[in-house]
Amino acid sequence: MQSIPLPKTASRSDASKVLWLSTVGFTLMFAVWLMFGVLGIPIRKELGLSDLQMSWLTSVAVLNGAIWRLYFGILADRIGGKKVFTWLLLFTAVPTFLVAYTHSYGLLLLLAFLVGMAGNAFSVGIAWNSAWNSKEHQGFALGVFGAGNVGASVTKLVAPTLIAVLPAAGFLGGVFPGGWRFIPVMYAGLLVLMALWMWFFAPVRDLTPGLGRPMAEILKPLREIRVWRFSLYYVVVFGAYVALSAWLPKYYVDVYGLDLKHAALLTTLFIFPASLLRPLGGYLSDRFGARNVMKLMFLLIFVPSVLLGLPGLHLAVPAFTALLFVMAVGMGIGKAAVYKYIPQYYPSDVGAVGGLVGVFGALGGFVLPPLFAVAQSLIGVPEATFMVMGVLTLGAALWLAFVLKELHALP
Repeated sequence: MQSIPLPKTASRSDASKVLWLSTVGFTLMFAVWLMFGVLGIPIRKELGLSDLQMSWLTSVAVLNGAIWRLYFGILADRIGGKKVFTWLLLFTAVPTFLVAYTHSYGLLLLLAFLVGMAGNAFSVGIAWNSAWNSKEHQGFALGVFGAGNVGASVTKLVAPTLIAVLPAAGFLGGVFPGGWRFIPVMYAGLLVLMALWMWFFAPVRDLTPGLGRPMAEILKPLREIRVWRFSLYYVVVFGAYVALSAWLPKYYVDVYGLDLKHAALLTTLFIFPASLLRPLGGYLSDRFGARNVMKLMFLLIFVPSVLLGLPGLHLAVPAFTALLFVMAVGMGIGKAAVYKYIPQYYPSDVGAVGGLVGVFGALGGFVLPPLFAVAQSLIGVPEATFMVMGVLTLGAALWLAFVLKELHALP
């Protein structure tokens, strides 16, 4: 996508409308995308599921939120972010609603996969906002939009309380379900309202910088190794964030013996900085450069990973949570820094390159939870989760160091 000047009929107010509508929409979609991280616990109890069966509910949703990101980023470039985002909201509302009325694990797994389509809203919003903002404003704008990741905390804050206070039998003779089943009904209604709000209040004219460009030209940058390096960075700062957002409630329950409400609440202390600091990351990247920001952020993620991965420390809950907070700061700022790289190197192809980077980031969120489980099984300690995190972060940091060494060696 090009850093093109806005048309004369447009204004900064139009760009602001796009930014805030897409940010609110993405926050809601992110909450829906990761809702099984909390709902999976009462679902496991009601349906008598194993831990492995429960983990697949979250994993298939994360997977579907990954595999289409490249396509949706390109589609937003070609036909406009407003159209794609609106229809994605409406599509996601249908399986989200049906989750509430499902009693079969097989059908629930299928619906969780379809609900996962919500995760693709990220690449749509990245493409849409890049089209409406100049190069000088893109880092901050994309950082604000990406702060919609805070949606991961919405379900964790709201769902445990609603599940506890709402009658399991529901309302009006069960027409409106209660307990955990009320949450997807509520989200489905909000998705429809958000789609209507976006359609009627976003700028009538959309920007389509990818319109008419051959697909081969759009996909050409994906051959470059730099794009795959950015993808690894994003696995560290976003894929691990998604994985830990879903993994930590169970970790707090199993390792520290907390109840679901308190486990979910403590998890939000990880989610908030990893989401809300993204605008700061965009600002810092605009001012100091994405490369300088990434060096520091890898350090903020790696050091806590090492400490959390030491079995002999036996950290208490406050110390454990504080180290997670530091790691989350690195992830929140780092996510914006990665996406500052993309329009800087590929101003005409943000949709395609941003989509691919988003694919690998979300795939990291799909792959890492099973990897955490395998590591725990092989090593025999729960701290193995953070050993995996340390190795992953170190690999990305070493690749960045190698690139910097090559750059310094140039005449």
